[in-house]
Amino acid sequence: MDQSKINRRGFLGTVGAAATGIAFAANATAQAQDAASTALGMVSSPDVVTRTLPRSGERVTVLGLGTFLTFDLKPGDRRDDLRKVFETYVAAGGRVIDTSPLYGSAEVTVGQFMGEFAGSGELFLANKVWSTGEYLGDESHAQESFRQSRLRTWRNTINLMQCHSITNAPVVIPLMKDWKQNGLIRHVGVTHHESTAQDQLTRIVERDDVDFVQTNYSIFNRDAERRLLPAAADKGVGVLINLPLEKARLMTVVEGHRLPEFAQEFAATSWAQFFLKWVIAHPAVTTVLCGTSNPDHMRDNAQAMIGPLPDERMRRRMVAHMETIPGFSSIGAMPWYPGKEKMYSGLIREAQANAAKRLQ
Repeated sequence: MDQSKINRRGFLGTVGAAATGIAFAANATAQAQDAASTALGMVSSPDVVTRTLPRSGERVTVLGLGTFLTFDLKPGDRRDDLRKVFETYVAAGGRVIDTSPLYGSAEVTVGQFMGEFAGSGELFLANKVWSTGEYLGDESHAQESFRQSRLRTWRNTINLMQCHSITNAPVVIPLMKDWKQNGLIRHVGVTHHESTAQDQLTRIVERDDVDFVQTNYSIFNRDAERRLLPAAADKGVGVLINLPLEKARLMTVVEGHRLPEFAQEFAATSWAQFFLKWVIAHPAVTTVLCGTSNPDHMRDNAQAMIGPLPDERMRRRMVAHMETIPGFSSIGAMPWYPGKEKMYSGLIREAQANAAKRLQ
């Protein structure tokens, strides 16, 4: 079959359940738990690409499961598809899950899904703190946020806690270091999803304040290459990447376009894998976070953890190819999830809608 003609839908139809590796039950039965435990063992498989954390020696998979918007549902909404997304990711060998108390109901959902599996301790959980306190220097709200996160995610020790969007960093980062000193967390990190924050993130990394930094980076937005990624590599700081698909905007731009023939050289059989492998291949990147509420899309994305990665010459060729596709240069002006604005209708979207009404 001509691989260049396989788009996301074609890939899913071709691969089907085989890419998942293990068929999970929809509910939390003992059989599902056993299967999940087996899947977790796949992390050490040579077929799944992993990276070693510079400061702890732990190995994590290069693809992580993001949960912003995608895992946020209203109370009472069915979570069957989200459970399948989680199970598909774990079955494929995925080991990193990123969430936050700020993500509506996502943190609770992640905690439930992880808690249903006997081997959930093998998952690398990245969580966050977003807290300003009642007055300057007040850390009580951050302490309470952390207490709630440990309960919601069924974790005594959380692998990584991050200062969300650099909020109240002078208070939160030292507090997280204290949690690490006391064995409550294993790594300290800081995050943001906008390029305008990368200079501030770089300064934090260069001061050796954190073990991890999370930033936006994609084949479209390559700003992180300027200072942040080199600084992280120089300091031995782990890097989590958000927005690798530009919140579906990249997928929208390539809709109807064939995957280039040269994608076969690094075993990409869909556009999603093309974009994810481009980011994963950067030597400073530890794990790329990609969220979805569609189990089939998760099955597709998971293939980015397997097979060869593009070298630097190929990565330049991939960028050059994208620059020939109409609309690529204007992705930044597009809304997130174009054409799917109403697809995610959880607590966050409800709150945003209520706020917009008050402005009318």
